[in-house]
Amino acid sequence: FLEEGISSHVIMKGYRKAVNLAVAKIKEIAVDISNEKNGRELLERCARTAMSSKLIHNNADFFIKMCVDAVLSLDQEDLDDKLIGIKKIPGGGMEESIFVNGVAFQKTFSYAGFEQQPKRFSDPKILSLNVELELKAEKDNAEVRVEHVEDYQAIVDAEWQIILDKLNQIEETGANIVLSKLPIGDLATQYFADRNIFCAGRVSGEDMDRVIKAVGGSIQSTTTDIKPEHLGTCALFEEVQIGSERYNLFQGCPEAKTCTLLLRGGAEQVIAEVERSLHDAIMIVKRAVQNKLVVAGGGAIEMEISKYLRDYSKTIAGKQQLIINAFAKALEVIPRQLCENAGFDATEVLNKLRMAHSKGEKWFGVDFETENIGDNFSKFVWEPALVKINALGSATEAANLILSVDETIKNQES
Repeated sequence: FLEEGISSHVIMKGYRKAVNLAVAKIKEIAVDISNEKNGRELLERCARTAMSSKLIHNNADFFIKMCVDAVLSLDQEDLDDKLIGIKKIPGGGMEESIFVNGVAFQKTFSYAGFEQQPKRFSDPKILSLNVELELKAEKDNAEVRVEHVEDYQAIVDAEWQIILDKLNQIEETGANIVLSKLPIGDLATQYFADRNIFCAGRVSGEDMDRVIKAVGGSIQSTTTDIKPEHLGTCALFEEVQIGSERYNLFQGCPEAKTCTLLLRGGAEQVIAEVERSLHDAIMIVKRAVQNKLVVAGGGAIEMEISKYLRDYSKTIAGKQQLIINAFAKALEVIPRQLCENAGFDATEVLNKLRMAHSKGEKWFGVDFETENIGDNFSKFVWEPALVKINALGSATEAANLILSVDETIKNQES
């Protein structure tokens, strides 16, 4: 158009008009799925579509339930997918993967005395610390001058007394499970074992944060003045053997806005592929929960907007007619590219799509299973309407920005 002498301002005006019409059309035909009675079934269909081309396609029935459970267990307000923990355990089959409605993490490094601790609690009190429970020698090259043997013994006794005081304060809180980001030494481990308290030191920061969100309470950086509200709880805590590893499971958490997926598989590469596939499916389900307005994918919505803009362009006179018509033609790139990706004859499929849409079949798009066209909405090939609106808006803005550049200056090479 520029070469034919049409001003860039006229083209930009036409593009803006076209994108406003396109967005209005999307909002008009988008389907609201928020008040559907079988909302869970719809989410499962979305997850199934996401898994259709993945390695876990054959085990889709098993993993779909896991994906939807994972998203629904999150806080429905902010849906933070970082709170879905994924742990990979080599060995076993894919179907041995476990969904934990709470937190699970691998057993931490432990000292002698650990095996004497109880490994299962119902309704325990859980204390989370950021305190080191070890006998520590003075650091920073501290120098202590003693003149009598008794003085030396007093210093040793003081070191012991400091840690024993900490352990007594922890016991007095009534906690059954003690978790700490820092090491819990052999003395503390044996002390807790004698009092039927479970302990785990060197818990990673990420796991500790998820434990806090699940069981409640808060991380304490000192053992003094710990109140009951600082402790968390859950329905069941147990340590179980999964494959060659031992895992600590916190289940039935009252604050549970987090969950953990324990993935199994024959090789690490298989588990990594399962993790990627699940991540894709989880993000799709999350989007479907957040955005209740959906449109059909597979090029269906683009063809419908293209037809709508073509029809509209015939009702107006002037240069805008050409520009809106060109905008409509550009939208056909999406179904054309889909056909090329799948190895179909793009020209033939596009002609069929144009005919279908002209007859009012607004959800018809490219169907990869039958190598033809079909109603993608009934086949649950859905996309959030928000994604389409954003894509059209940003693409048009980018085109207008380029058109608004009058000339460019090239800096000569020095």
